[in-house]
Amino acid sequence: MNLADILLRTAAEHGPRTAVELGGSALTYAELDRAAGRVAALLTGRGVNPGDRVGVMLPNSLDFPVLYYGILRAGAVVVPMNPLLKSREIAHYLRDSGAVLLFAHEACAAEAARATDDAQGAVATVVPLGPGTLTGLLAEHAEPAAPQPRADDDTAVLLYTSGTTGSPKGAELTHANVARNAEICARSLIRLTPEDVILGSLPLFHTFGQTCAMNAAVVAGARLTLTARFDPADALRTVQDRGVTVFAGVPTMYAALLAARTAEPEAYDTATLRLCLSGGASLPVEVLLGFEKAFDAPVLEGFGMSETSPVASFNHLDRPRKPGSVGTPIEGVELRLTDVRDGVGELCVRGHNVMKGYLGRPEATAEALQDGWLRTGDLARVDEDGYYYIVDRKKDLIIRGGFNVYPREVEEVLYEHPAVAEAAVVGVPHPTLGEEVAAAVAPRPGADVTADELREFVRERVAPYKYPREIRLVEALPKGATGKILKREIAFGGA
Repeated sequence: MNLADILLRTAAEHGPRTAVELGGSALTYAELDRAAGRVAALLTGRGVNPGDRVGVMLPNSLDFPVLYYGILRAGAVVVPMNPLLKSREIAHYLRDSGAVLLFAHEACAAEAARATDDAQGAVATVVPLGPGTLTGLLAEHAEPAAPQPRADDDTAVLLYTSGTTGSPKGAELTHANVARNAEICARSLIRLTPEDVILGSLPLFHTFGQTCAMNAAVVAGARLTLTARFDPADALRTVQDRGVTVFAGVPTMYAALLAARTAEPEAYDTATLRLCLSGGASLPVEVLLGFEKAFDAPVLEGFGMSETSPVASFNHLDRPRKPGSVGTPIEGVELRLTDVRDGVGELCVRGHNVMKGYLGRPEATAEALQDGWLRTGDLARVDEDGYYYIVDRKKDLIIRGGFNVYPREVEEVLYEHPAVAEAAVVGVPHPTLGEEVAAAVAPRPGADVTADELREFVRERVAPYKYPREIRLVEALPKGATGKILKREIAFGGA
């Protein structure tokens, strides 16, 4: 099968329906399918062969799904890239993937061009894209190319991990990986219909946005309403104006939306919103409960990562939802804990969603995939009903004087304080304890709170070894492209 076949099928059934829109521009499914076919013809004309890697370095735009499905239709592999990457980072992606072509937004085309000079042998050609550029390129290819047949285990998408340690690695996701994950997401988790409207605030170059927004929408023939970037007021306005029914986001987005609604409770009509999905990081329980009360829409929290296409587990509409839990495994997927100590172990995943491996990294692949199980690096526990709870990243675990401190537990307490908008807990070096607990906190606008008050608030609610001795107040926490808090960029005096 070819992942692009899902667009072909939906276009045949729902051709006149709007597939994707941004601002005042839109594409129907018939138009999207035809444009993707013409991209495939363009690529073939430029000598791109099945299995070749083609980079896409774009912010959310109508061009992204056109190129994504067009590359797949040509039998090539999509290499999504963050348009905020700098030339040194781009050069790594080009060298590692062996990309032969890179479509780059005009705003980052200069960085991309510099990267080709630094890529030491990579032969990628950069195609700058501005408004209307792709339309002009496709004008020479009136006839769409038919989808190239691909095997289920052929690589469809090469997703680079965040690279918290070492250089980012390319996770090879197959056509079957991504297609089945999107199908389960659309049919079982979200229960999408052609009448649904999904708010696409997540970047499409990220696995969450690709599968749970773009690909899921295409599976169901639903409408994807994109925003160029996430802004809470703009998102709420889009929900109201476009009749959005489904929102997918990361925890910081939920906190921002809740703050915007709290500040102006009557400013937006969001009654059409029926379901929300949260992933990418653990959603603080206080934020989840506050959001559901304010918006009268359930939030389903789940777990996934680039290596699992991405969805591995979720809370489900037809089962009890447990705040703080990432739910139960999705259909066809198994979860288990290894190296369990005091009820907490490393979460492992097995199933149709697990990547083929890391491109060109046999040792890293062997370390991550053991006896068919993917070792996630996340610490979790499971309750008597089979619901999993992410305790923390294995690498984020703080060992203070021999005691394990899970940052998420401390963060949950900080989020209970009414003055806290965002919080991140990390370990910092300590001469005798090994590590000390520290926290960076962004207060709510207008809130009057001190580090001492927050420290005392947490101290009263956790064991003595867990509360943060150092608390740093900041305007905002550093975030990645999806809005996920980047703990590695938080600096403390002792770090």
